[in-house]
Amino acid sequence: MTQNIDLLCPVLTRAPVVPVLIIEDANTAVSLARALVAGGLTALEVTLRTPAALDAIRAIADEVEGADIGAGTVLTPKQLEACVKAGARFLVSPGCAPNLLDAAKDSPAPLLPGVATASEAMQIMERGYTYMKFFPAEQAGGAPYLKALSSPLADLRFCPTGGVSLKNASDYLALPNVICVGGSWVAPKQSVIDGDWQTIENLAREAAKLGQ
Repeated sequence: MTQNIDLLCPVLTRAPVVPVLIIEDANTAVSLARALVAGGLTALEVTLRTPAALDAIRAIADEVEGADIGAGTVLTPKQLEACVKAGARFLVSPGCAPNLLDAAKDSPAPLLPGVATASEAMQIMERGYTYMKFFPAEQAGGAPYLKALSSPLADLRFCPTGGVSLKNASDYLALPNVICVGGSWVAPKQSVIDGDWQTIENLAREAAKLGQ
């Protein structure tokens, strides 16, 4: 198996925004995830940028009904294996290293590999992938760049992440080759620190209406 689209597609198309979460304290993970799910965002990407990430993934997988928990910033086969053991249902990488792609072949959790150029996208196509992360979206050319790819690479679908916000998310979601966007604006750091879950739920509800 190179990419199990039957698993990945329903997760990424359930809502227009995938929250990209940097969780510093695993004790906040469950409340944060519940607020986001209550607001209508069910696919949650916890990035491996903090020591608390794996514990946060494990807690959300065990305790938050309705959440499709994923792991982001997956760089190595070892990290991939640890994320799957923690309960991640999908995996996201900022790039497309060959050893990571090799490890993903046998993973029960599908991988969303990252690309920034047409050449990278074509290389991943050779592996059987049609769903990709476009990163860093704004710095790599933004919505106009993805629009330009939609004709020559018509079979590909992207999740743009990096510089995506409430202000520009609709520009991406209007494109035929975008299935969803990834963004951190729905979980402001200060709101998480303060335990202001209502604000986060409200932001999630607003984001869930994008593209309608």
